[in-house]
Amino acid sequence: MKDTLELREFFLIIKKSKKMIIIITLLCSILSALLSFYVIKPTYEANATLIVNQNMSKNNSDITGDDINVTQQLAITYGEIIKSRNVLDSVIDELKLPMDYSEIKKLITVSTIENTQIININVQYNNPKIARDIANSIPSIFRHTLKRITNISSVEVIDYAALPSKPIKPNKILNIIIATLLGIMISIFGVFLREYLDIKLKTPEEVEDILGLPIIGVIPFNEDIE
Repeated sequence: MKDTLELREFFLIIKKSKKMIIIITLLCSILSALLSFYVIKPTYEANATLIVNQNMSKNNSDITGDDINVTQQLAITYGEIIKSRNVLDSVIDELKLPMDYSEIKKLITVSTIENTQIININVQYNNPKIARDIANSIPSIFRHTLKRITNISSVEVIDYAALPSKPIKPNKILNIIIATLLGIMISIFGVFLREYLDIKLKTPEEVEDILGLPIIGVIPFNEDIE
């Protein structure tokens, strides 16, 4: 019975403070919407893919598993060269970008697809055209750098990056939903914290619970009495 009464008290507290809960939740939702639509810059993603060729001096029938493993390791090594200062500084100069090496490096993710010779170049930036141009400029500059370093050019482009049509973030709807849920949680926590810190006895039942004594009588409050 006591558990039922306590649960009922919780609902009564929430019901009593529902106006504050609604206001805080709405404020969180509105703030999230304003940030998502008007403050946070959208981020666009462009992808280009390369493939590391096998040793062309061999016939296809002569290629072994070791050759493929070596090629896959080369793909990992080439991925590091793509992110080198030499390559990225050349991209900056070619595209006349208003950024330095450390800034452009943060925009680029180079990864290899497991058990393949394929390299994926991912560029994320708030300007879709620049994101695409960076992704497409890297392969040609990288191939030139690779030829200068190793005297071979064993990389070919599979797909050039297309112009991104939609941003990948922020996810405006998801941000608003998360902010709304946080608003509900924060407001409910605030309501119960305020109730916990309020030590005033408001009802005869609370007096009985605290003192463990029955109420003999209640003096009514009259506002007309001074």
